Amino acid sequence: MRNAFSDALVKFALGDERVLLLTGDHGYALFDDFRQACPKQYINAGVAEQNMVGVAAGLAKSGFFPVVYGLSSFLPIRVLEQIKLDICYEQLKVLLIGDGAGVVYSSLGSSHQSTEDIAALRALPNISILSPADASEMTQCLNWTFNSDRPVYLRMGKADLGVIHETLPNLEPGKLYPVKPGTGNLGFLATGSMVKTALEVAQEWDNSGVWSVPFIKPLDVQQVREICQQYQAIVVMEEHSIYGGLGSAISEIASTYHPSWICRIGIEDRFSQFCGTYQYLMQEHRLDVASVKEKVRNFMSRL
Repeated sequence: MRNAFSDALVKFALGDERVLLLTGDHGYALFDDFRQACPKQYINAGVAEQNMVGVAAGLAKSGFFPVVYGLSSFLPIRVLEQIKLDICYEQLKVLLIGDGAGVVYSSLGSSHQSTEDIAALRALPNISILSPADASEMTQCLNWTFNSDRPVYLRMGKADLGVIHETLPNLEPGKLYPVKPGTGNLGFLATGSMVKTALEVAQEWDNSGVWSVPFIKPLDVQQVREICQQYQAIVVMEEHSIYGGLGSAISEIASTYHPSWICRIGIEDRFSQFCGTYQYLMQEHRLDVASVKEKVRNFMSRL
């Protein structure tokens, strides 16, 4: 997925000199190809993320298309005010990349783990929020973003979890994409790194359906209504807080249009207790396959 991101970025920059990449002193190996191919379109703004977003806003007003890269624990959290006033209020075409979303930077502790970025941005007007699950979704998300005329935040979590889609149509804003057909009682809606987990968990429930959700905002309300009508219960999975993320968005739509049983699986209301590997942190937060299965079983037993 990171290679797909780099390749798409280089392609668009080579085709349009207005594309500028700004980084807050991060991503050197990731941007080796970009710096070789487009050295004049690369700006290292240093460890000054608020200033970097302000610079991006000025560049966007001058006719450039800035791509702003940082760790999601800093971008958007450290720069929320600048995103709100400098970019969203002005409705500027800026792509914000939050890398290492969720608990990817597990060994660095809570300061570098990002479980609230979606919640922080969802309430801001004029911004789209994307969360690709694999290389195909990443490429499609970037294609859509480069043709968009609005601010976009693209959340990049664990990047090496494998292929979700063999083929994928052109993304449409807000659409959910089926990755496992099913007409049973249970539907799984997952985003980012949790799509792979959802596919594994769903094997325990015959004929359950799994949907990937690359768009967190906007969401296709009518499609979500139809999915809620299709299944007795919906399980929403995300490597993000259970508050304010995809689970909240789906619950808001369901409660308004088609009240449904919604099981929200994500980071509970707490920080990580210990440091360790990514796999360890997923187990600590009970987002590994075995823990998610147990949560879903307990949820379904109440229906």
